[in-house]
Amino acid sequence: MEQQVIEEILGKARKRFFVEAFERFKMNKLAYFFSFILGVFFIMAVIGPYITPYDPYKIDLANARKPPSPKHPLGTDELGRDILSRILVGARYTLGISIISVAIGALIGVFLGLLAGFYRGLIDNVIMRIVDVMLAFPTILLAIALATALGQGYVSLILSISITTFPVYTRLTRNVTLQVVEEDYIAASRLLGERSIHIMFRHILPNIVSVIIVQATYYAGLAVLLVSSLGFLGLGIKPPTPEWGSMISSGRNYLFNAPHIALIPGIFISLTVLSFNLVGDGLRDALDPRSKKTL
Repeated sequence: MEQQVIEEILGKARKRFFVEAFERFKMNKLAYFFSFILGVFFIMAVIGPYITPYDPYKIDLANARKPPSPKHPLGTDELGRDILSRILVGARYTLGISIISVAIGALIGVFLGLLAGFYRGLIDNVIMRIVDVMLAFPTILLAIALATALGQGYVSLILSISITTFPVYTRLTRNVTLQVVEEDYIAASRLLGERSIHIMFRHILPNIVSVIIVQATYYAGLAVLLVSSLGFLGLGIKPPTPEWGSMISSGRNYLFNAPHIALIPGIFISLTVLSFNLVGDGLRDALDPRSKKTL
């Protein structure tokens, strides 16, 4: 009975916290606006392949390197393929791989961080030493090394970015877990005989999820850059599959006579990363634990 009362009180407090955080987020006009931009990109990723005005794979050399026009609003590439159609299809690959990679990296990192912060001791030392070694390498270099070893393809891209990013979530989760485990309600849960796994996922995780959401938003932007960078270097998805980074790579040889081929996908990448960063800033301010009492 006492356990149910504790969970009910904490649940209501968390719900109230997130409702008020959303109201604070809406007050940040810039972040709120760019959250709609992100929504448009996500819609593109979902329905883009079904609304393309042209076949994104069809080669038409007679119309190669055409500038934007009413017939082709974003122009055509070096092989005469419609850039708008390839952007719409490429959104699914660039954004899809980025979000899946961030989700997998966050799941692994949060789980390891909870273990390290809750149990401490030997488990903490082993996990954090592995994390320290991985964080010693620059993110992009580690991603390139993993992608090179795993080869081209969707799976290798997802694995490369997930492995590259999970150490950050592990360290972050461990640090906030070390703070939360000192709270009185955690001590009360232990006295009531709750299992460790129950305490970690029913009490600790809900109270640190806001910090993880903010970090994941920032790293979604980084993941877009990583996917595009690997595609630019030829380590991403095999052509002719449209992916924004590989589209820039194929257009770099035409920067002087047809700059739109590389410029347009570059604009979409920049706008996506900017949106993730600004939304992340807005979420950080809205979910700042200093603006509310710690639950």
